[in-house]
Amino acid sequence: MIKTEAQRLGFLSCGISKAEFLEAEAPRLEKWLDRNMHGEMGYMENHFDKRLDPTKLVEGSKSVISLLLNYYPSEKQVPDSYKISKYAYGKDYHHVIKSKLRQLQEFISSEIGAVHGRAFVDSAPVLDKAWAAKSGLGWIGKHSNLLTQQVGSFYFIAELIVDLELEYDSPVTDHCGTCTACLDACPTQAIVAPYEVDGSKCISYFTIELKNGIPTEFQGKFDDWMFGCDVCQDVCPWNRFSKPHREPLFDPHPDLLSMTKKDWEEITEEVFKRVFQKSAVKRTKFSGLKRNIDFLG
Repeated sequence: MIKTEAQRLGFLSCGISKAEFLEAEAPRLEKWLDRNMHGEMGYMENHFDKRLDPTKLVEGSKSVISLLLNYYPSEKQVPDSYKISKYAYGKDYHHVIKSKLRQLQEFISSEIGAVHGRAFVDSAPVLDKAWAAKSGLGWIGKHSNLLTQQVGSFYFIAELIVDLELEYDSPVTDHCGTCTACLDACPTQAIVAPYEVDGSKCISYFTIELKNGIPTEFQGKFDDWMFGCDVCQDVCPWNRFSKPHREPLFDPHPDLLSMTKKDWEEITEEVFKRVFQKSAVKRTKFSGLKRNIDFLG
């Protein structure tokens, strides 16, 4: 019933797992933090216990309902352009997905009775990909993104953590095989080993998270990405099955697709506000985007 409603609300798929301590993830996360692979993302060190155990995050929680929402666009930027990650083409996904999660939560309450729970969209200490994999929605690929055989990896992951006991799904098997396309293609060699990404070397980290100047040693290695990076997903063979989304709120501002490198180099704050109104790109602010463009120029 929950899965049918999730589909009606536009989610790609829905999987459910038991809310419990993520035993396999604990040493992995600890090692990743110890090796400073989070760079200046200090928030990754916070709430270590809650990050690994949803029962510490949501009191009385029994189930994690994981959901995927497609964002693969039908049209892309012109070739002669500085690039932004496809997830940021349209309206900020946080708002779009939160609204759908609220509707799903209301549906569950109306069908079953008062249900205590919280909705999460990449904005709290929740290991989204681990829960989605545990819920059978895909496997974690060598680029550390969630992958599915049916639709690849261009989707958002969100959760409803609730105090309901439900029927639980099982994880699926890994289908990366001997493929190393993502490792070979990463412009900054941020995928240091299969299934291991050094966040502090990732183009997405430099162009979105890093508040200081981008290290000069990476000059010329950004492959024209000014906000985020999709290289490891673009080269993944499973993404040949990606299909365009059907969410009008994810459609880009018309100017975004037609702007050339010259347009980006001359961008004003007024144009930035118009093109990226309510977009995730606003996170980097006009000054941040200008810094990134200057670094590429």
